[in-house]
Amino acid sequence: MNLKIIFYTFLLGLNFTISQEIKSENIIPIIDEDPLRPSKAAFYSAVIPGLGQIFNKRYWKVPLVYGAIGASIYAYDFNEKNYKRYRNAYKRRISGFQDDEFQSIISDNNRLIDGQNFYKRNRDRSMLFIVGFYFLNILDANIDAHLKQYNVNSDLSIRPFIENDSQNLFIQSGISLTLSL
Repeated sequence: MNLKIIFYTFLLGLNFTISQEIKSENIIPIIDEDPLRPSKAAFYSAVIPGLGQIFNKRYWKVPLVYGAIGASIYAYDFNEKNYKRYRNAYKRRISGFQDDEFQSIISDNNRLIDGQNFYKRNRDRSMLFIVGFYFLNILDANIDAHLKQYNVNSDLSIRPFIENDSQNLFIQSGISLTLSL
C-alpha cells in the first residue's frame, strides 16, 4: 500500500514538472544592447580627463573639462612663481642684500611677507580647484553614463484648465501636471 502511494505521488509530481516546460515558439529573442557602463566612463575620466565624456559621446564637454583644469593649472603656476619671487626677495633682505626686484617699490619687509601669504593662499586655492575639477570630471562622466540609460518621454506638459465649481458657482483656474507612463 505504501508503495502504491509513493508511486502515484511520483507520477503526479512528474505531471507537474512536465507542465512547467516553456514552449519554444513563445521565446522572445533578447536584444543584445551594450549600455554605457558608468564605472567604465568614470575610469576613463580618471585616467585621462575628458576621456569619459568622449566615451559617453558628449564631445562638447571636453573643452570645458580642459578649460577648467587648464585655467586652474595656469593660476597655480602664476601664484607659485609670484610666491617664490616675494619669498626670495624677503630672504635676500633678511640676509642683508639690498638688490632685490622690489627694493624701490616695497621698502617694508612686512609687505613682502603679506605678498608671500597672498600668493601662497591663492596657490593653495588653485590646487584645490585643480583637484575639484578633476573629480567633477569623473563625477560628470559617471552620472552622464547613468542618465543615458533612462528614457525620458518628450510628452511632459503643463495644461492650464478652468473649471466651474458647482457648489459656489465661481470659476476656478489652476494648472494640471499630467504624467503618462
